[in-house]
Amino acid sequence: MKQSFWMILISLLFTTMAFSKTTTLFFNTQEFVPFNYSKNKEASGPVVEIIKEVCSQLDIKCKFKVLPWRRAQSEVKSGLADALFVVGKNKKREEWLHFSLPIITTEYGFFVLNTNSLNYLDIKDIQGYKVGVYGPSNTSNSLNKIGVKLIDNNLTPLDITISYDDVLSFKMLNKKNRDTQAVYSNKDVGNELIKQYNLKNIRYAGKQKSLDYFIAFSKTTVSKEIVDRFNDVLYEMHHNKKLQNILDKYSLDAAVIPSQ
Repeated sequence: MKQSFWMILISLLFTTMAFSKTTTLFFNTQEFVPFNYSKNKEASGPVVEIIKEVCSQLDIKCKFKVLPWRRAQSEVKSGLADALFVVGKNKKREEWLHFSLPIITTEYGFFVLNTNSLNYLDIKDIQGYKVGVYGPSNTSNSLNKIGVKLIDNNLTPLDITISYDDVLSFKMLNKKNRDTQAVYSNKDVGNELIKQYNLKNIRYAGKQKSLDYFIAFSKTTVSKEIVDRFNDVLYEMHHNKKLQNILDKYSLDAAVIPSQ
C-alpha cells in the first residue's frame, strides 16, 4: 500500500513539474471566419477567446499566429508551434495530434445560386454537379468521399474544383458564369462569407453532415498531461455555460459533451 501511495505521489510530482516548465504554448490558426481570423494584425474570434480563458485559468502564456493553413500545420509538425485550431478530427491527424474536447458543433453542406431550386437531402441530389471546395482540407476530403460514394452507387460523379481559399470558390459561384454549380463548405463559414463579401446570388441548399471542431496539440511538443489539464478547464467551461456564453456573441453552438 505504501509503495503504491509513493508511486502515485511521484507521478503527480513529475506531472506538475512537466506542466510548470511549459510556460508558453504557441498556437497556429488560419483565416477561417467566423471561428478564427486576424483583426488589427492579431488572432481574434471565439476560439481565441476560449483558449485565452483556458490559459488564464491554467496560469500559462499562450501566443497565436494566423498563417496559411499549410504553413500553420507544417510549423506544428516541425516543432515550431505546439497546437492548431480549429480542426476536424480524422485518423491521419490523430496519428500526430492530441485532441481537445469538442468545442463547437457545426455542419458541412452545399451552397447554390438563388436561381437553383435544389433542396439538398441526399447525395443523389448533387450528382453530376460541378462543385467548388477549399482544400486540401478536411472539407475537401469529405467532398471527395461523397464523389466516391456516387460512383460506387452508379450515379453521375462530381466535377470537383479545389481552391486555395473559401472566398475564391464562393466568388466563382456568385459570378454565375464561372462554370461552378455549387460550393461545398462549412455552413457558418459560407454564411459569413456571403455577408462579408455581399454575395447576393448564393443561398444554402442543405446540410450534408454535422461535425465538431477541436483544438489539436502536437504529440511531439505537448504532453498528454497538459492536454488533460487543458480539457479539465474546457469541461468546466462547457458545464458552467462560460463556453456557450462566448460562442453566443458569434451566433455559434457549443458541442455536446457527456457528463463525467
